[in-house]
Amino acid sequence: MLIAALAAALLAGLGIVPSACSTTDSSSQVSVAAVTTTAPSETQGSDSHDAPSYDTTTTYQSVDDSGARYTATDTSYTSETTSISITTVSTGSGRSALTYYVADLQLAPGTILQSAFADGFESGNVDYTSAIAGANGAVLAVNGDYCTARNTGIIIRSGVLYLDAPARMGLALYKDGSMRVYDETEISAEQLLADGVWNTFSFGPALLVDGAIPEGLDTTEVEDIGEEHTILGSQPRTGVGVVDTGHYVFIVVDGRSQGYSMGVTLSEFAQIFRDLGCTTAYNLDGGGSSAMYFMGELVNDPLGEGRERGISDILYVR
Repeated sequence: MLIAALAAALLAGLGIVPSACSTTDSSSQVSVAAVTTTAPSETQGSDSHDAPSYDTTTTYQSVDDSGARYTATDTSYTSETTSISITTVSTGSGRSALTYYVADLQLAPGTILQSAFADGFESGNVDYTSAIAGANGAVLAVNGDYCTARNTGIIIRSGVLYLDAPARMGLALYKDGSMRVYDETEISAEQLLADGVWNTFSFGPALLVDGAIPEGLDTTEVEDIGEEHTILGSQPRTGVGVVDTGHYVFIVVDGRSQGYSMGVTLSEFAQIFRDLGCTTAYNLDGGGSSAMYFMGELVNDPLGEGRERGISDILYVR
């Protein structure tokens, strides 16, 4: 009892208040310890006599299904193989308002970005990003390229070839943690698999190639998605970039919601990736499909309406 009292006093002196109870992580059926840390926020009232405001963050410590320990907060996750940090960026107001979400993801060698379908590779099978992510035990996920809506492109998922109809600039994710944009018409699916490609995405366009923004981004339309689904102008966006081997950046931009977020053009989207240090970046399906999921929750606010749209596939890590 004396030791417990001394420990409680020490934690209180550090501004750390243990949770009144523990919870159970239903995915791994183990005890989850929760510690709430309270600290002064960076911004305080202009009146020096005002009491400072405080930000409260709950840190969860647990083990996943494989037995690996991890630590997580509302915006971060750290394990022996994975480090995730999520940042919200909001600027402007009215018709110039912009809100987007950045997930900085670093994977240890041997840890691979995964993909999953809503219910197999068949046209018409859709589900919410959060539902697909939850069903696959994802920690972090974004919507993919809605590959089942088209019958063109090279689609490799988890090392399996599903579609071999070269058509456009695609994205290749390799088992060694590297990522590159490639011309589907210049390399065969068999060669991609032989080279160690684990997943490909076929939407586009490429946003960064060798650190440079391609010309004509804001005048290039993606074919086979229908005239009513233009990707030009300011739109909600989802994209993936790479800083270095195993170091990825997921970005989801909300849009079409005045006062909250109007979206970005493709060139503006590319510049965000470049400013974050990415050398390669690729545009995925956007609009109402754009969604980011983290630790069981939808991160963004699709179309400012708080509801997701059914999609065919996701890109995720677990």
